[in-house]
Amino acid sequence: MAAGIPSSSATRNPLLGHQKPPITLLRRPALEYRRQTWQQRRSFTISFVLEEKRLGHVSLPPSPKDDEVRLLGDFDSLTVPSPEDIDRQISAVRLAEKLARKESERFTYLIAAVMSTFGISSMAVLAVYYRFHCQMDGGEVPFTEMVGTFALSVGAAVGMEFWARWAHEALWHASLRHMHESHHKPREGAFELNDVFAVINAVPAIALLNYGFYHRGLVPGLCFGAGLGITVFGMAYMFVHDGLVHRRFPVGPIANVPYFRRVAAAHQLHHSEKFKGVPYGLFLGPKELEEVGGLEELEKEINRRNKLYKKT
Repeated sequence: MAAGIPSSSATRNPLLGHQKPPITLLRRPALEYRRQTWQQRRSFTISFVLEEKRLGHVSLPPSPKDDEVRLLGDFDSLTVPSPEDIDRQISAVRLAEKLARKESERFTYLIAAVMSTFGISSMAVLAVYYRFHCQMDGGEVPFTEMVGTFALSVGAAVGMEFWARWAHEALWHASLRHMHESHHKPREGAFELNDVFAVINAVPAIALLNYGFYHRGLVPGLCFGAGLGITVFGMAYMFVHDGLVHRRFPVGPIANVPYFRRVAAAHQLHHSEKFKGVPYGLFLGPKELEEVGGLEELEKEINRRNKLYKKT
């Protein structure tokens, strides 16, 4: 009878009253049961933590101390900066960088202005001295030539004002507008394209000085005087126009001269174009405004610049 029972069938235990599986079949189900139980426990633990965080059940100490309450209050008082605050901070940083760049540009132009002024002035003085010193080697003083030289120096300096007025209106605001326009826009850097006109005006001055220095006679003396007058006007124009009006470099006591303040205010009205660009000249700019009825606006601009000058 025992031979008729298959080896995989269960045997009955008279004490327990149920079938007992063979030993060979107990090991694998037991291992699977333990693995499933461990996975259930692990998954249950993870889901419990995530659920607790999702529901926000955070356990706090029953009775926090005063220091802990104060610390929590400090954290609650912290605020996230608004977009307006961030924009203001960015604007402040950009403004500081712009001011630093402007100071560097002003210093660069100041060095160029001082070097050119001392260089040109010293060369002009030496040229005048050596020219008349060489002419007086024979003992005869050329009074006519000397008077003509100094007279034409003054005449050329005054004449350059009228030349600059005409060229400013007829050329710089007309056919050469593409070059002069850089002067009516915010400048990027220490120099601008409009500075080329200063170099262009320096070419005839150098040519006249050179011819008058190496030749004797009344005509060379007049040429030397004309070149000297153009040079003096160019230096004065640089200090008043570039330094005082547009503040490309500090000008020192020149800013305290009342008439130069009127000149600066008049030229500022030229940039505002309230009177169709008038004045086009520089040193006689207040006179041009008077001719077009702009004295009232001139006084307002003078007062505005004086207040700004006191603040800075």
